[in-house]
Amino acid sequence: GAPRVATNAAAAAAASDDDDSHYYSGDARGPNAVEDVVELYLARARATAADSDPSSIVDPDDDGPPRGRGKGRVYLIGTGPGDPGLLTLKAFHLMQTADVVLYDRLVAPAILDMVHADARMLYVGKQAGFHTRTQDEIEAMLLGFAEVGATVVRLKGGDPLVFGRGGEEMEALMARGHAVSIVPGVTAAAGVGSELGIPLTHRGAATSVRLLTGHLREGAAKEAASGEGNAVADPIDFAVTAADLDTTLVVYMGLGTLPSLAGKLIASGFPPETPAVAVERGTTPRERRVFSALGELPDAVLECELKSPTLIIIGKTVALSPWWPRKAGEKAAEGGGTFVLQEGLAEEDTAAWFERDGATVRKLRAMGNAERKAAAAGGESAR
Repeated sequence: GAPRVATNAAAAAAASDDDDSHYYSGDARGPNAVEDVVELYLARARATAADSDPSSIVDPDDDGPPRGRGKGRVYLIGTGPGDPGLLTLKAFHLMQTADVVLYDRLVAPAILDMVHADARMLYVGKQAGFHTRTQDEIEAMLLGFAEVGATVVRLKGGDPLVFGRGGEEMEALMARGHAVSIVPGVTAAAGVGSELGIPLTHRGAATSVRLLTGHLREGAAKEAASGEGNAVADPIDFAVTAADLDTTLVVYMGLGTLPSLAGKLIASGFPPETPAVAVERGTTPRERRVFSALGELPDAVLECELKSPTLIIIGKTVALSPWWPRKAGEKAAEGGGTFVLQEGLAEEDTAAWFERDGATVRKLRAMGNAERKAAAAGGESAR
């Protein structure tokens, strides 16, 4: 069925098992109606402006932006796979100058901590079968804030243009005449691959890499049949036809379709012993990974109870990882028990560098404060 859209209470319930659930609560979602979300931002912005400069008070019936008329600007920003150390400096800079920040479920709390304190934070995350906001609502919010002159930062996990629907949001904004800038992020394939020492391409092992999704959006099959969308009606069939033994195959959002994928790859000629790994919450301290032969991976993932978000990498390059459990050339023992579950980061945990009061964050915040003051001073002089 269609994904369930969360009310405030439902969003709070979905966040109850998270260490940083305040970022994913009903309050973080804001009012249910999109127009109420935008109006609440305007009311707060006017109040803040009045507190700092009483002469700036505007007519409450005026729908214009609180800091002068004109169109706002929207930045679609990738925040990487979870490790805050992989955030770009450009992304950090824009997080210090935003009026409004819309963020996904996959944006790490340590990254959200780096947004400046005066920004209006709004949670618009999605999980399988459970959407805090529909895609149409998210695009309406972006448009609503841009049209009242706000600087809007849209934070997305990974890279906004790799299975992040950033292209759809860009199209919606550009169609209404709003400027959009894209800031790339480290996509999960690169972040997890590097952390585990899995080359995506490697001489003698993989001449190419293919990034695939384990599921398509609702209605994609119907569109493919009618010729309205692209020709991909089944992501698993497409993955199999797009794969070969000299390619590293990386599957995003593929946990639910893994049994079908593994079976069809083997039926198409992939050896059952092809090296593979499934990585849950990659590059974060809560990472869990299962190294296994392709033929055993679905059962191994089920036994280890991996959950989304999980990235799957299949191919000969997986065996190059220092954490691959079998020695080069060694075959799996017969009779099962051949997979290995590992937990925690595979390399040095740098999370302490980015704690709320850590030295690195303090330095970054000082830089951000200086940039924000400079931007404000520039705005005043331009009036």
